[in-house]
Amino acid sequence: MRVLAIDHGTVRMGIAMSDELKIIAQPLEFIPAEPFSGFLDRLKDLLQEYEVEFILLGMPRNMDGSYGEATMKVREFESVLKNSITVPIKTWDERLTSVMANRSLTQGRVKKKKKRQNVDSMSAAILLQSYLDSLA
Repeated sequence: MRVLAIDHGTVRMGIAMSDELKIIAQPLEFIPAEPFSGFLDRLKDLLQEYEVEFILLGMPRNMDGSYGEATMKVREFESVLKNSITVPIKTWDERLTSVMANRSLTQGRVKKKKKRQNVDSMSAAILLQSYLDSLA
């Protein structure tokens, strides 16, 4: 079974998936956040297709470890998601994942338009890899 990671965003949700051994995370895609029903339908398809054990949801924190306004939005999203699916949800600190994703794409010389499309799923992959590394 695999782990699916979500990098929550107001416009796009970045999605990443682990391998079956839970060693390597890979960016998968982004799903538009709106309409929520469309996001939910696509998420359910992925959960079934990849036989996902649980969802890892990135939880934003300030650099000092405190929780801010973005955290409240993700908590609301988590609550709605828990009422919509049966797969368990875990949260994981996502500090600096977007910065790391942007840096990685820039160093890979990804063009600006492609970078915008890939940064969300890359952030989800960085989040997921950090979780998988903590298991080793």
